Amino acid sequence: MSDQALLKPIKMGDMELKNRVIMAPMTRNRANNKHNAPTDLHAEYYKQRASAGLIISEGAQISYQARGYINTAGIHLPEQIEGWKKVTDAVHEEDGKIFVQLWHVGRISHPDFHNGEKPVAPSAINANAQCFTEEGFKDTVEPRAMTTEEVKQTVQDFKRAAKNAVDAGFDGIEIHSSNGYLLHQFFNKSSNHRTDEYGGSIENRARILFEILNAVKVFMPENKIGLRLNPSLDGIFGMEADEETIPTFEYIVKKLNEYDLAYLHLSEPFNDVSEKDYLVSNIAEHFRPLYKGNLMINAGFDQDSGNKVIEESHADMVAFGKLFISNPDLPVRFEKNAEMQDWDQDTFYAIGKEGYTDYPKLEEQK
Repeated sequence: MSDQALLKPIKMGDMELKNRVIMAPMTRNRANNKHNAPTDLHAEYYKQRASAGLIISEGAQISYQARGYINTAGIHLPEQIEGWKKVTDAVHEEDGKIFVQLWHVGRISHPDFHNGEKPVAPSAINANAQCFTEEGFKDTVEPRAMTTEEVKQTVQDFKRAAKNAVDAGFDGIEIHSSNGYLLHQFFNKSSNHRTDEYGGSIENRARILFEILNAVKVFMPENKIGLRLNPSLDGIFGMEADEETIPTFEYIVKKLNEYDLAYLHLSEPFNDVSEKDYLVSNIAEHFRPLYKGNLMINAGFDQDSGNKVIEESHADMVAFGKLFISNPDLPVRFEKNAEMQDWDQDTFYAIGKEGYTDYPKLEEQK
């Protein structure tokens, strides 16, 4: 057994992970079928990566309304549940563990996905971003503000998705409340101008998240629920940070201590925020003292920086994205200090096995 921090086991709820090398959730757009259901190809892809301490699946939309990209697998139809069963069975056969990420994109969508209707969001404010449609990338439009009843229905959609995750054999769920998607849109003052119980104060803007947590734990135990946040996201997907941004996330993170979650998954900034004194450049270091449970960190880590952030007690686990695309046996490569394979960005969102299941493992490479 290697003495690297990344390769030490860790207790997560009533599960023990064999290492702290986590496969980050990544959109790969391979569900190109009538029902947007996972296929045998998905099962092979995740099975190849089962040496991870934990796999977090690509975001799975919780409803038709939650969609915003082509060929992404959902978790709201019977056919999708059956497809995900293939995936979880394949991962479990390799002694792996896998959570599904529950996803609603909100305004990062297009009328093409909604029979010509506007996508929904907390408020009718265009993200001025782009989304990937059947006809290529298109500009987002002004969304339609959700009614209070629709917000409450979305909470129920997450609850139903958690039940579907149990039925599909997942070991747990991750709630995607990050990266400028629906829940993040509620947190942010630039995208949430509501005047009901879901807008205005920090507590109100965070309300939907805690309603979802309380709903999903009816079907999925708290210690099998993870949550993803991106506190210093700014200038991406229309997210505009301000002086209340970090206090909002501090409120959320502290309140999460009231729950016995599997983990809190945080992202380091995607771009340079050092010149904005109201944002935080070192997310793990800043939020570690505020959160009592398992802390997972991601964005731009490699073997050395991953080991270092755990050794310095700023995080307990590290999620790797692109490295896991091109190195399906990433923990094995870390253990042997092997050379990493480069990824091909041109095939990230393509169809088929190229750039998906055709990266060799170390033993195959040799």
